[in-house]
Amino acid sequence: MTAEIPGITRAGTGFDGVDGTVWNILGQTYYPKQSCEASFAFEAVSPPGTFVPPHIHPTQDEYILMLEGTWKLVLDGQEHHAKAGDLVRMPRGIMHGYFNESGAPARAFFWVTPGRKLHDLFRALHNLADVDEVVRLSKLHEVDFLPPPA
Repeated sequence: MTAEIPGITRAGTGFDGVDGTVWNILGQTYYPKQSCEASFAFEAVSPPGTFVPPHIHPTQDEYILMLEGTWKLVLDGQEHHAKAGDLVRMPRGIMHGYFNESGAPARAFFWVTPGRKLHDLFRALHNLADVDEVVRLSKLHEVDFLPPPA
């Protein structure tokens, strides 16, 4: 992991050592905006019907600033909705997931601290379609997906 690098990551682009990085992860588009030992930030664009199922970050706190659209969120077993301008707080160890059930695209800015292995996980998940492999790789990078409800 590296120290913070000064600079600007332009709108509509991602930064992964070079400007322009974009990751496709299970139908959503991720733009890495910042990455260092202390934190990792990215923008996510979620088409209607996409989601990230419930999971836990045992070693990281995560925040979502909704920029556009609406998500249904599951936070520690309770359902909530977040819209543009809302900040979602997800302390480490708390189960959370989000679902774009709005029928319209949604866009959000994520900030995770400390960065730990999340940047490397997203790089590994780019264009990966095998959900079992996504779960396996996530576990190796300190993200624990929960089994689907019965």
